Amino acid sequence: MQRLWERLRSNRFVVLGRVGMDLYADPPGTRIEEASRYVSAIGGSAGNIAVALARQGATASLLSCVSDDAVGRYCLAELARFGVETGHVRRVSGEARTSLAVVETRPVSAQAVLYRNGAADFALTQDDVERVAFDGVAALVITGTALAREPSRGAAVAAASRARKAGAIVVLDLDYRAYSWTSQAEAAEICLSMARTVDVVVGNDDEFGLLAGNGERGQDLARDLAWGGACFTVYKRGAEGSITFTADYSFRSGIFPVAALKPMGAGDGFMGGLLAGLAQGKTLEASVGRGAATAAIIVAGIGCAPASPDRATLDEFMSRY
Repeated sequence: MQRLWERLRSNRFVVLGRVGMDLYADPPGTRIEEASRYVSAIGGSAGNIAVALARQGATASLLSCVSDDAVGRYCLAELARFGVETGHVRRVSGEARTSLAVVETRPVSAQAVLYRNGAADFALTQDDVERVAFDGVAALVITGTALAREPSRGAAVAAASRARKAGAIVVLDLDYRAYSWTSQAEAAEICLSMARTVDVVVGNDDEFGLLAGNGERGQDLARDLAWGGACFTVYKRGAEGSITFTADYSFRSGIFPVAALKPMGAGDGFMGGLLAGLAQGKTLEASVGRGAATAAIIVAGIGCAPASPDRATLDEFMSRY
């Protein structure tokens, strides 16, 4: 754990994975099939995590690929507007496309239609990774969907190896999306293999259950990974909060009750708030709380990245609880 605290002080992060364009049916509450207009925002787990980190004062770079078209340029412009560095995002020509999601701002039964045919982010290669200088980087954050296809899978493995050699912390957000994988068995095997080599693993009960091969053993796996070498793991349980495991102790954390407008973006905000808190020198318990508060603010707002709080907003929100 001491290595983690010392390394995170540099407050520099590289986030590997997808960014996309979200179109929200407007006004909030409108169903997709009834909408006559939409509001745009960037989305995608890695993009949202990078924005959450940048909004809370970290230096965050995205390592990814986008299509060399208007949608890809939109994502690059929005990332830059939120303070995310895009020097490691490569534009891909041909038939590759940046992901597009059409979604609703509805607290329950929210529909989301995702288009990821020929997803550009899966074009990430080991050559892209070789261009990243990990010296001085606090942590590499890998989102699990990046492991679903080659060459992105090999690039993620290479990035983890290079980051470790440079002394950076390696974080895995399990980020399981069934539509990206050929089978659950493949996802479980590949993600579990990666989880056993990294410093921090964060996922929900379904994701850990998938890796364990038994939904009832997900919590045990999260504990065993911490006992087996990870600095810590976070086992998220939705409305029941989370359990954090280290080699020496564990603790439970609750959520911040809010009037949610949508279910999307909570996990990405949690990761951003957690890591930003650790980089600011907060305790692990306090940082998990900041992750939970960031998630609450995002689900109560419009969009994911646009709803992500800055540090002052987060502090003010937490002071009310």
